[in-house]
Amino acid sequence: MTRSVYVTGIDRGDGRQVVELGVMELLTRQVDRVGVFRPLVHDGPDRLFELLRARYRLSQDPATVYGLDYHEASALQAERGTDELVSRLVDRFHRVAREYEVVLVLGTDFSATQLPDELSLNARLANEFGASVIPVVGGKGQNAESVRAEARNAHRAYEVLGCDVLAMVVNRVAAEDRAEIAEGSAARLPVPCYVLPDEPALAAPTVAQITQALGGTVLLGDDAGLARDALDFVFGGAMLPNFLRALTPGCMVVTPGDRADLVVGALAAHSAGTPPIAGVLLTLDERPDDSVLTLAARLAPGTPVISVPGRSFPTAAELFGLEGKLNADTPRKAETALGLFERHVDTSALLGRLSVARSGRVTPMMFEHELLEQARAHRSRVVLPEGAEDRVLRAADVLLRRDVCELTLLGDTGLIRKKAADLGIDLGATRLIDPNGSELRQRFAERYAELRAHKGVTVELAHDVVADPNYFGTLMVGEGLADGMVSGAVHSTAATIRPAFEIIKTRRAQDGQGAQGAQGARGDASIVSSVFFMCLADKVLVYGDCAVNPDPDAEQLADIAIQSAATAARFGVEPRIAMLSYSTGTSGSGADVDKVREATKLVRAARPDLLIEGPIQYDAAVEPSVAATKLPESEVAGRATVLIFPDLNTGNNTYKAVQRSAGAVAVGPVLQGLRKPVNDLSRGALVQDIVNTVAITAIQAQSANGAQDTPASRGERGEPA
Repeated sequence: MTRSVYVTGIDRGDGRQVVELGVMELLTRQVDRVGVFRPLVHDGPDRLFELLRARYRLSQDPATVYGLDYHEASALQAERGTDELVSRLVDRFHRVAREYEVVLVLGTDFSATQLPDELSLNARLANEFGASVIPVVGGKGQNAESVRAEARNAHRAYEVLGCDVLAMVVNRVAAEDRAEIAEGSAARLPVPCYVLPDEPALAAPTVAQITQALGGTVLLGDDAGLARDALDFVFGGAMLPNFLRALTPGCMVVTPGDRADLVVGALAAHSAGTPPIAGVLLTLDERPDDSVLTLAARLAPGTPVISVPGRSFPTAAELFGLEGKLNADTPRKAETALGLFERHVDTSALLGRLSVARSGRVTPMMFEHELLEQARAHRSRVVLPEGAEDRVLRAADVLLRRDVCELTLLGDTGLIRKKAADLGIDLGATRLIDPNGSELRQRFAERYAELRAHKGVTVELAHDVVADPNYFGTLMVGEGLADGMVSGAVHSTAATIRPAFEIIKTRRAQDGQGAQGAQGARGDASIVSSVFFMCLADKVLVYGDCAVNPDPDAEQLADIAIQSAATAARFGVEPRIAMLSYSTGTSGSGADVDKVREATKLVRAARPDLLIEGPIQYDAAVEPSVAATKLPESEVAGRATVLIFPDLNTGNNTYKAVQRSAGAVAVGPVLQGLRKPVNDLSRGALVQDIVNTVAITAIQAQSANGAQDTPASRGERGEPA
């Protein structure tokens, strides 16, 4: 039977879209096919559904999402009664429920709908749908006692009407009241009550939304600039020195279009980062001349300058009535909303109460969700040496909004701040370090000279070497000032991992262990290798080694297999190892096949607990019908999850062929075998690739530091896997 969750409210202004988005995130971590149903809808586009469809790649036909529009529902209820209205909506709900494993129901919005007793209607619909209910109470502008009372009343109202109330959410409360409200509600409610503070960035309109609402014309600015949040409004009328002192971070400057001095001054302040602004709004339909606009474009490239026809006072009145909206065009607001939800809601406990069975399929999105969840469980410190690279800054923005880990960015700190301001990114408490001027440089030089003394490296020479961001970042990891490092967006693989070989070293190189048996017992490694997580439509496979070792011998290949199995298990993939070759079983011979056969024997001797088959061809490893013919008795054939390639040429070409031909998402390369995690990016890495790799690095750091949080370990603690 389809499980359904009904998110509803008691009045307007509760900001429940944050909760609806957060619940959708939880559901899509567990199951592949999540449907959406909104019983009643207003005319015009449904902003939230469009966001859900874009973010979660929903294939659901929009026509099936909605029951009736409010006008139809009101007329139907007036003419034929509530029973007929409910019957019609139940029928349409079940059309969706038949097609999906779980359905998220978006309750009515209490917005001038002309429907009597909307709360009772939501409760009845939830009962008829067989849905559990999460009521949301808005707390903006109320004191703590008033909010607690409203939460109790809302719970009682839905409970009396027969609803299965899963949890209560109180949203948009004053930050200073959050703890008091949470404590009081926990004591007086029989279900969990999660309390979310008001988040100004969610209520702030973007520059694009302001432009659209006021019918403005974009004179300057790019898409990134238009996506900035306007956190404040500063109205320009004073002389320049006083005006500059009034600027606040993320503000929108509003000034008559003939005040060229204020336009140039505001953009110059933005360029200097003191402070970064959202943009400039020019009133009175006055526009600076071309020379001023040319100067403005050079001062702050990408920063929006918008012209509107209205006078300053009416424009101000409209601005103060605007509120930010979650929609498909505001992905950064969605990240902020999810970060807020995940910080203040015990997602594991809520998921357990939802009782949604985990799907047997593992989609790329489910895998990516799991990465962020694991990384967030024990916050690690990750250093990014390419701090001024746009993609790295955008990835940092996502990681910070989702509260995934602590970040350090390396590079020219002035340039990093300027680029972040141009992209509308608030780096918050992110640590910025310029290796050239850092007080750590001398300490690192002495340490590097000590490590490389056998190569004739002096402190003077090391002083120059450690100014390189990759060396500096690796030394931060080596010295315990960071837990892991990710680089490679603009640097080569060699430039990224060479410092790790010299400073971090392999686990076995550090402790001197050399026996193959010790690798199995202790997790030591003789070499550094890599894997890719290949996220196919319905499962995740682990490919190794596709990035580091050109032609490993049998012992190295065995080492790679054992490392790859451990990495797979760490990320929730049950390891069944296929040692790939052009021959299956005993059907072939030759040096290449013999190497794979010998490596398989070494793995079995070192780790008899691992399921392994080799030599085996790729089709026999992953396709049950082929396996039934070639190796019918094998526990691995047809079910392999960890595929070990005999050499780099085969592995690298295969992962790229599968990535392009099968549309797989390739996450990696993930380096393994180092004492502490350092990971390389492709120079063509997308923002999401960087986010995923940082999350993986944070999870590896948890293992290195002894903090385990795998699906298996969560199951042992009684939490959802």
